[in-house]
Amino acid sequence: MNTMNPIDNPYAPGAGSQPPELAGRSAVREAVALCIERLRRRKYSKSVIMVGLRGVGKTVLLDRMLMDAEASGVHTIRIEAPENRSLPALLAPQLRLALLRLSKVEAAKGHAIRGLRALAGFASKLKVTFNDIEVGLDYDPEPGLADNGDLEGDLTALLEQVGLAAQKAETVLVIFIDELQYVEENQMAALISALHRCAQSQLPVTVVGAGLPQLIGRMGEAKSYAERLFNFPSIGPLSAPDARDAIVKPAQNEGVDIQPQAVDIIINKTHGYPYFLQEWGKHAWDTATQSPITEADVINASEVAIAALDESFFRVRLDRLTISEKRYLRAMAELGAGPHKSGVIADQLGRPVQSFGPTRSNLILKGMIWSPTHGDTAFTVPLFDEFMKRIMPGDDWKIVAA
Repeated sequence: MNTMNPIDNPYAPGAGSQPPELAGRSAVREAVALCIERLRRRKYSKSVIMVGLRGVGKTVLLDRMLMDAEASGVHTIRIEAPENRSLPALLAPQLRLALLRLSKVEAAKGHAIRGLRALAGFASKLKVTFNDIEVGLDYDPEPGLADNGDLEGDLTALLEQVGLAAQKAETVLVIFIDELQYVEENQMAALISALHRCAQSQLPVTVVGAGLPQLIGRMGEAKSYAERLFNFPSIGPLSAPDARDAIVKPAQNEGVDIQPQAVDIIINKTHGYPYFLQEWGKHAWDTATQSPITEADVINASEVAIAALDESFFRVRLDRLTISEKRYLRAMAELGAGPHKSGVIADQLGRPVQSFGPTRSNLILKGMIWSPTHGDTAFTVPLFDEFMKRIMPGDDWKIVAA
């Protein structure tokens, strides 16, 4: 029998932490690799935008794809789109680094330098609109190049120059963007338009992005042709066999076995969501005293795993909400996992559905809920209904009708 050592615990339940076994994601990784290779050979390929709920491992997958891309020899940049930063401010410094790297390739040097001139014009003119742009300027602007002060036209001109430099260097620039749902509509439209132009000119620039499920609709609203320009693979919970691999293989690599019935409990508790699998795996390991990890170990670890999720994964999202937003989510939770009709949620709170329009809109903007179909509302965070019942027990959350 192996004695368990917490130092050897292989599980990694952290935000964006790479799991020891990236199970069940080979198809989408291969699709992105194919996209990049086609672009390298000057063949058309759609950009890839992954969509899914919180906790399905989109960030982990995005970072693994970035490593895959860099291992294949292409150029990459990576940004995360928070709620309070503009897309131009995020892109400008990263595009500068990409152009500086491309300028080291003799065949691409002229186009890369012109790209840096385009970036100088882009940043100086758009800083009036987006005052959070901060980027080092290596060359003076070229008059008339990406300096009209119009985001859509200027970003298109800038990405064209980057694409020409990448083409001359016989490489691809892959722009990895996480939390893409937070990009504002006009900035999203500009990015889509710029990528469309690059595709039309067969330039090797592409985006691999990730965001919540509402992203597909938001991109369609920004540009009607978006759905024809991107592939939108859905990233969901793992199948039972893949979830089993995610739990069993890391332990076995450390010389530790897990009883099949114990694995079944973990899969049932986590619903196959990768982040939750890592949390349960970690606490089951720390609870067990020897191999194999048993059903009793998993049952004993579950209370600690739930408490850890409450404090880290769930509460950090709840703390950003107003009282009325929390009550709205608690009413949703009373109905179960969802999705639920907006009218039924309003009935729980004893007020007309119209009165919750602003609350619902704010929760969508904050990435807490989304609308799978018109009139439906669903959590973006798996198992959030159970958390809301734990954190707001009883009936105190109910609003008495006026």
